[in-house]
Amino acid sequence: MKILLLEDDVMLNRAITQYLQSTGHELRTVRDGTNCLRILENENFELLILDINVPDINGFEVLEILHKRNKIIPTIYISALIDIEEISRAFELGCYDYLKKPFHLKELTLRISKISQTSISLKQNKKLSDSYSFNSNTLTLLYNDKQVILPKRQIQIIQLLARYRNSLVDYDTFREFVWNDNEIDNATIRAEINRLKKVLKEDFITNTRGFGYIIEYEKDN
Repeated sequence: MKILLLEDDVMLNRAITQYLQSTGHELRTVRDGTNCLRILENENFELLILDINVPDINGFEVLEILHKRNKIIPTIYISALIDIEEISRAFELGCYDYLKKPFHLKELTLRISKISQTSISLKQNKKLSDSYSFNSNTLTLLYNDKQVILPKRQIQIIQLLARYRNSLVDYDTFREFVWNDNEIDNATIRAEINRLKKVLKEDFITNTRGFGYIIEYEKDN
């Protein structure tokens, strides 16, 4: 993984960097929050490892600023802080993990491995809108990475539209895939899709009158 490490302790910074590089990770290191944010403006990273009490802008503020910029990156906090309020704040900000100092470097790699596996799973998700995605392996609709429970037929509709994202799906294709070639009329298909749209929090399924439906989304995967 490509990792950005924010740690102001020179010895610990060097130890973490050397160890993670030896396990195959690509490291960029920084010792203060200001330079951390500057680097994040120009480079993309798969993981952040942030100390909290660092010069200029602290680790909490770094994540808050990133979120205001709509930039979400998996984050592990490493800190000597043991107060439950501080730990709670870290998770409220959306960190994936919190490692209390001192810690064994191998433990850090285990936490990173867990996040890496999660990231691989998320990459299998096809984005349908800013908040919705569909995982074709698990046949799961996700809203902000949380599963949305839907009836089987509605999941099949989403599955079909996701497969042909940015292409029109006509009524005959819905009949073949969702209704197993049963002779149902277009009005029945429209009614089921309208029921589906009513439970969605974003309106990303578009009707092309007389022809069918499409999900148009160009970002990400």
